[in-house]
Amino acid sequence: MADEIKAELDVDITDVVCPVTFVKAKVALEDAADGAVLAIRMNDGEPVQNVPRSIKEEGHKILRLADNADGTYTLFVRKQGGEGNG
Repeated sequence: MADEIKAELDVDITDVVCPVTFVKAKVALEDAADGAVLAIRMNDGEPVQNVPRSIKEEGHKILRLADNADGTYTLFVRKQGGEGNG
């Protein structure tokens, strides 16, 4: 598809539960380069409700939340540079 988002890094947090889901997502974002796109796979329920909101509060850009039709979702996030260039 033309609107497909290409992620530089895939992160799977389906093996953990809240609040560890956000911690793992945050660590992955910290390790990524500014401007990188991450695809974060998570379970339905609390992670889908909490992780996108928390990532947005951290200042990163939510690109899309895609339903994988298997009980999981993939959140596409662009890391925003938070330090230095104010």
